[in-house]
Amino acid sequence: MPKLELITAMITPFKKDDEYSIDYDAAKKIIQHLVKTKSDTILIAGTSGESPTLTHEEEIELLQFTKNTLRELNVHTKIMFGAGSNNTLTAVKMTQEAQKHGADSVLLVCPYYNKPNQTGLFEHFSKIAEATTLPIVLYNVPSRTVVSLNAQTIIKLALKYPNIVGLKEASTNFDLITEIRANLKFNEFKIYSGDDSLTLPMLGIGANGVISVAAHFAGEEMREMMDLYTKYDIEAAQKLHTRLFPLFMALFTQPNPTCAKEAMGIIGLCSNKLRLPLVNLSSAEREELKKILLQTTKVIS
Repeated sequence: MPKLELITAMITPFKKDDEYSIDYDAAKKIIQHLVKTKSDTILIAGTSGESPTLTHEEEIELLQFTKNTLRELNVHTKIMFGAGSNNTLTAVKMTQEAQKHGADSVLLVCPYYNKPNQTGLFEHFSKIAEATTLPIVLYNVPSRTVVSLNAQTIIKLALKYPNIVGLKEASTNFDLITEIRANLKFNEFKIYSGDDSLTLPMLGIGANGVISVAAHFAGEEMREMMDLYTKYDIEAAQKLHTRLFPLFMALFTQPNPTCAKEAMGIIGLCSNKLRLPLVNLSSAEREELKKILLQTTKVIS
C-alpha cells in the first residue's frame, strides 16, 4: 500500500498587539515543529488558520513566508493553500495568486451562504480548474457551508479535469466516500479525512490520509497510526486511535481553531490570541484541555 499522507491545517499565530497582526517569529517555530513531527504537507489559510478573518494580502504574505521557511530548512514538505470562496471570481483569483507565489496545491471549500445546487457547484469548481494547473483538492464541510458536493458531481469533476485530484471530506458520509472510491482509483483521486477522529475509519474504505488539526500536538502519533494501518497491524492502529481520541474530541468542543490555538499557547509555540468573533476558552476549559494534552501527547510533561 502506498504511503498515506499527513497534512496539517496550520493555525495562524497572532501577536498581542491591538491589530492581532500575524506573528511570523511564532509561525517559523510552528512550521519547524510540523516538519519535525512528520507533516508531509502544511495547509495554510484554511479554517484552522482563521482564514475568514485574514485579508487576502495576509494570506499571500503567509504563503510566501512559509515557502521561504521551508526553503531555508531544505525539506520536501509541501504547501497547500486555502483559496476557496463563495465568490467564484475571488476563488479563481486567489488560486492564481497561490500558483504565482509557489503553492503546491490548493484547497477549495464548497461555496458557503449562497447555497448553490449541484449544477452551480460543478460550474464553480470548473471555472477554477480551468484557470490553473495547480492540483485542486475539493473540500466538503457541510456543517459550515450548508451545501455539500454529492458523489456524482465529484466524480464528474475529477473525470473532466485532471487537476482536480482529491477531496477533503469533513462529514460522516461514508457512503459518499465508498461511491467515489468505487469509481475513482486510489492512486488517481485522493480522499482525505477532514476530521481527525474519522481518519482510521475512513482508511478502511479507501482514504489516502488526513488533513489534521491534532497533528499540531500528535503528528508523530498520527503518522505512526497510519503507518501501522499500511502494515496491516490494525489492532495497534486501533489502540493508538483510541489513545488519541480524547484529544480529537477536545480540540472541537468550541469553534475551530479556538481549542487548537489555546493548546498551542499551553505548549508554548505561540499566543492563544484569536481574531473576533472567536473568543478564548475559560480558565476551567483551559485546564481541562491541558489535562487531556498531558494524558494523550508528548508535547508537555
